[in-house]
Amino acid sequence: MSILKFFLPKDKVFFSLFEQASGNLESLAGKLVELVNESDYNKRSTLVKNMKDLENENDKLTHTIFVELGKNFITPFDREDIHSLATALDDIADYIYATAKKINFYKIEPTNDQGIKKMADAIKESVLSVNSAVIELRNLKNIQKVVECVIKINGIENQVDDIFDLSIENLFENESDIKTLIKKREIYQVMEEVTDKCEDAGNVMESIVVKYA
Repeated sequence: MSILKFFLPKDKVFFSLFEQASGNLESLAGKLVELVNESDYNKRSTLVKNMKDLENENDKLTHTIFVELGKNFITPFDREDIHSLATALDDIADYIYATAKKINFYKIEPTNDQGIKKMADAIKESVLSVNSAVIELRNLKNIQKVVECVIKINGIENQVDDIFDLSIENLFENESDIKTLIKKREIYQVMEEVTDKCEDAGNVMESIVVKYA
């Protein structure tokens, strides 16, 4: 057995860790959609707690990736790309959870806000594409699939920018309570940031495909 073969199995750990992290993102995004369509505050609070557990799990996965990066001599792709992708996935989790937390902390009723609901749906679609692309990194046999996912992620980010702009416009036109205006604007901003972070993850994966495919 060559020294290369001795090390190779260890580099597979990164794929599993990335897949666990992006799988958790799917769960987080699904719960966010559930939350913004739930009118019962107590049920939303339970969803927020569940999302906190998933966000904590992704923090642990990110830490494990960084530890493995320090331990492993051989990695499946550039160490910088591994670090950037892990950071982007962790950021997505952080901002999704921050959205849910702010909705409940500020006692905003999300079911009455079309902007929040539309952005939550878009976030879920973007995260599904992120996860699909992450899964393809394991063997890079379907390069086109990764590229298609990245294109979709970028397209969704543009759509959310439009939803954000329209939501802000409607907010300033129709919301007379300044406190509610400030709270909702902050929620819109955090939700828009989620799709920016999805785009960051997509850009890293596109870079990996270009280098190694």
